[in-house]
Amino acid sequence: MKVVVLCSGGMDSVTALHWARREHDVTAVLSFNYGAKHNDAELPYAAEQAAQLGIRHEVIALDFVNRLFASNLLKSGGEIPEGHYQAANMKQTVVPFRNAIMLSIACGWAESLGAAGLVIAAHGGDHAIYPDCREEFMAAMGDAMRVGTYAGVQLLRPFIARTKGEIVTEGIRLGVDYARTWSCYKGGAVHCGKCGTCVERREAFMEAGVPDPTEYAETGPLPPRPASDQSSARSGLPNPGDPKLKADR
Repeated sequence: MKVVVLCSGGMDSVTALHWARREHDVTAVLSFNYGAKHNDAELPYAAEQAAQLGIRHEVIALDFVNRLFASNLLKSGGEIPEGHYQAANMKQTVVPFRNAIMLSIACGWAESLGAAGLVIAAHGGDHAIYPDCREEFMAAMGDAMRVGTYAGVQLLRPFIARTKGEIVTEGIRLGVDYARTWSCYKGGAVHCGKCGTCVERREAFMEAGVPDPTEYAETGPLPPRPASDQSSARSGLPNPGDPKLKADR
């Protein structure tokens, strides 16, 4: 199947790009610059990954998001919170309806290119704080894309039920160089090591049992995972932090 891959330059979407190249015919890679504090740090990695694979890469600017939307993830917003990725304060980084906006644009471009599928790297750990990363939303958006296009464009979400650690394990099998990806929401010279996405990144390599190639400004003890994972209860997915789940792997 000919597909377009959404790739920000983060570790999940880069893994999804390599997965899609193995499983499908990747027509193009698409990124968005919407004014996030870390866009300037991560987008060069998306371009680099696409170039290494010899695939067309496009970046679409969504300047209105930074100007009109409320989120601490944006340059127009407040400070990036620190702590665990699934902690309540990370809701400050939600960009309202971001995935719906990006998927709508990407779907139109995919159909214009003659692609029948669109790949997004939303994963199980996103469910806690990002409503537009949950399967309930993705299924509804996938239906809208399918019935709203002559091509019946499919929304492919290969990691929707996987933990970040499982994504790293898959990426290692695919030969992904995670040193050439970016996660930190603060967008500094190196990963801060303390914001929610840095914490999630550090946990992922620990869960996968592989060395973390990332340079962090801080590598102190990781904050505890929140006691209750409400996202797992809502989605029916297992809690990736459940000790029993880790023991069963």
